[in-house]
Amino acid sequence: MQNPPEHVRLAKRLAEQLNCSRTMAEQYIEGGWVSVDGRVVEAPGARVSPGQAVTLAPDASLLELTPVTLLLHKPAGYEAGLGAAPSEGPGHHQSHGSRSQGAPQAVTLLRADTHAAEDASGIRVLQRHFRQLECFTPLPTPASGLVVYTQDRRVARKLAEDIESLEQECIVTVSGQIAERGLERLCHGLSFNGRPLPPIKVSWQNENRLRFALKGIRPGQIPSMCEAVGLQVEAIKRIRIGRVPLAKVPEGGWRFLQGWERF
Repeated sequence: MQNPPEHVRLAKRLAEQLNCSRTMAEQYIEGGWVSVDGRVVEAPGARVSPGQAVTLAPDASLLELTPVTLLLHKPAGYEAGLGAAPSEGPGHHQSHGSRSQGAPQAVTLLRADTHAAEDASGIRVLQRHFRQLECFTPLPTPASGLVVYTQDRRVARKLAEDIESLEQECIVTVSGQIAERGLERLCHGLSFNGRPLPPIKVSWQNENRLRFALKGIRPGQIPSMCEAVGLQVEAIKRIRIGRVPLAKVPEGGWRFLQGWERF
């Protein structure tokens, strides 16, 4: 069904009302500052009739139109690969196990209703925050934990260039009986893919959970290390990348990277 000819795009209507450019009008709309009949509308292409009231918030500002970075607590069973979301680039890989066929994309969890209640950033959630996101922190489908999606070119460049040198912290649930001096060997003395591994920080969290803190992690490395000392990996959860922790984000939820946080 077509809109009546008197209906116009919201951006055009606002630009005429404010005597401003269409681009500025679109920025106000995408910034969540424009209401139609009292309801906020964030789509510049929404159609409005002459009788509808279009208003700009008194405190409207374009200063908040900065790119954001979202920190997702990915549940196990969701796909999170490299590249622009939701498609994956050729660099996508798994840390253990084979790629799950038909697994849902983790980026689909980035919605207004999954925003963590304890997010301390103070940023208003807008629909534009879920567009043009890129992921440079892949996580295997069977694993859970921190995955980073960003619109910020500076953050994207940092992660793309430095991910190998950023320490990642994982909590690994294991079963089985660890071999004699197994913890010592996990920290230093094992090989992977025919190459000796550098020293790694590994410690017991409790009787069936190990904490790994390591750089340059390779696909399959943690399961291989555990198997070498008699343990089987039941679950992997990444809780930190560089200096940025997952913090109090519930599984399936997300928070904004705060202005002072640096990887």
